[in-house]
Amino acid sequence: MINPTNTPFENRINLSDLQAAVQSVRSEIGKVIVGQEQTVDLMIAALLSDGHILLEGVPGVAKTLTAKLLARTVSVKFSRLQFTPDLMPSDVTGTSVFNIKTNEFEFRQGPIFSNIVLIDEINRAPAKTQSALFESMEERQVTVDGRTYKLDPPFMVVATQNPVDQEGTYRLPEAQLDRFLFKIRVDYPNVAQETKILEDYHSRKNSLQIENVQSVITAEQLRGYREKVYSLYVEPQLLHYIAQIVSQTRNNASLYLGASPRASLAILTSSKALAAMRGRDFITPDDIREVAIPVLQHRVMLTPEREMEGLTTAEIVRQILQQVEIPR
Repeated sequence: MINPTNTPFENRINLSDLQAAVQSVRSEIGKVIVGQEQTVDLMIAALLSDGHILLEGVPGVAKTLTAKLLARTVSVKFSRLQFTPDLMPSDVTGTSVFNIKTNEFEFRQGPIFSNIVLIDEINRAPAKTQSALFESMEERQVTVDGRTYKLDPPFMVVATQNPVDQEGTYRLPEAQLDRFLFKIRVDYPNVAQETKILEDYHSRKNSLQIENVQSVITAEQLRGYREKVYSLYVEPQLLHYIAQIVSQTRNNASLYLGASPRASLAILTSSKALAAMRGRDFITPDDIREVAIPVLQHRVMLTPEREMEGLTTAEIVRQILQQVEIPR
């Protein structure tokens, strides 16, 4: 049973340093970003889970800015790629260049050789360039001219895309979508938040002052936080609960494509990260339910009939969460 007596739990893992680091990251990002608390928390959870993020939203909702700020809070290498239709795979991975002095070919690393890689408008590059990301996102390595180069940990891809503008874009392959831990939809701010954005912008005299955001986590600290996240306790019935949710996506009449076991692992890992961020060394059904939509909505496909009706994958996942019995 999951805490049947409602008595307070005593953590077996000390998470105070992790919580303090998470709060510092939130504070640093909050120097520039107004609102978007859930987006920021999911991005931090992905960072602790060693996962990649796909940010989707209309232009102007600070997708790119939020990703750049997250990278600034971690003391690691950062690179940015603007995907365009004429981008070649070698522009991402790097290429071999002939050195006249040594009379040999030398490999020049591309921007993918970084720790946090921001890819703007990822759906604007063709399939050939998209495929250059497959190996690096899943296996943390790059193979060029028959040689394999390991990427230095931590390695995280944060990609953005615009769901409205379809001209000059390419649909991401399902195999690539499945490599993203989360697909996070970035919404418009409410009136109060937009007013605060205007006030801050006016008081800063049109300057975003991104340079004021400081790094608060080192690569070594992040490695330690991830080890703590992986060590969190999970009740056996919660593992079954995750399996039931993912299984329902494969047997749902509204879905043409269900989620794979990789989705189950993603729910488990990100649930642990969310629990650790909240100071618990165990996960609860609420953690699982909170990450289920961002984990699953890009891994499943609607049937043509449901797509024509205007349904979304997020709505179907929400229905599944209502149908599957919550462990008590």
